[in-house]
Formats: sequence, C-alpha cells, structure tokens
Amino acid sequence: MLKLSYWIDELSKWAGALGAVAVMALALLIVYDASMRYIFNEGSVALQELEWHLFDILFLLGISYALKHDKHVRVDLFYTRFSPKFKEIIRILSMIFFVIPLGALIVWFSWDFVLQSFVQNEMSPDPGGLCCRYVIKSFIILAFLLLVLQAISETIKAFYRLGALK
Repeated sequence: MLKLSYWIDELSKWAGALGAVAVMALALLIVYDASMRYIFNEGSVALQELEWHLFDILFLLGISYALKHDKHVRVDLFYTRFSPKFKEIIRILSMIFFVIPLGALIVWFSWDFVLQSFVQNEMSPDPGGLCCRYVIKSFIILAFLLLVLQAISETIKAFYRLGALK
C-alpha cells in the first residue's frame, strides 16, 4: 500500500511542478500584458483570458500538492495540543468523511459542465478571446481527481503511522 501512496505522491509532485511553471508563465505574461497596455496602448483580450487560465491551472493543481505537503488550513490552536495518535485519527477521519467525498462530488457534478463545454466547443464570448474553453474547465475534474487520490495516499500513510505509534 505504501508503494501506491508513493506513486500518488509523485503525481501530486508533478502537478505542483506544472503549477510552478504556470506561476512563471503567468508572471511573464502579466509583465508583457501590462507593458503593452500602459506603454504602447495595445491590449489583448486573449492575453488577459490566458492570465486567468494560468491562474486557474495554478490554483487547481496546487490543491493536491498542498495536501501532500500538509499546507491546507486547519485550526492549529487545538490540533497542536493533540497527541500524535489522535492527530492521525483526525487525519484519517477527515480524509474519509470530508476530503474524499467532497472531491468525488465535485468531479461528479463537474463532469456534465465540462462535457457540455466540449460538445458545444465553448469559446470566449468576448471578441478576440480564447477558444476551447473546455480545456481549462477540464482542469476542474483533473484537479479534484488528484485531490481524491492524494487524500487516499494521506489516509494510507496515516494508517501506517498510526500502526507505528502503537
């Protein structure tokens, strides 16, 4: 089971790396777009939409990466006072009863949303905007599938640590 957890962690690591590339591309794009608008009075709707798309990719791919590195928000005021064993129990229960079901629900309800966008070949409503909006929408499904997988990995590791604490 730890081998499965390792491979899931690797997937999240690659998602985080892709998110890091999105950050660099986003920073360069914003500098270019701002320079073109304020220095040369030339704006581009497509570039502005691409900025939002890169931000979406960064945010969505960062969800599973943050879970892997235990960087999601929690109430540390109470959590730090708990014993290691109780922390692992909380981790297991939160993954099983909150993270996995929520991620699965988002994937389930996003499926038709993305499929409809693909079937309609959804494009930007703005003149000069980007085409293929289903590509960015498909990142919703990808991101929450990765989140569910990472939650499974975290559950496996928590069970392993819980067994080692006994």
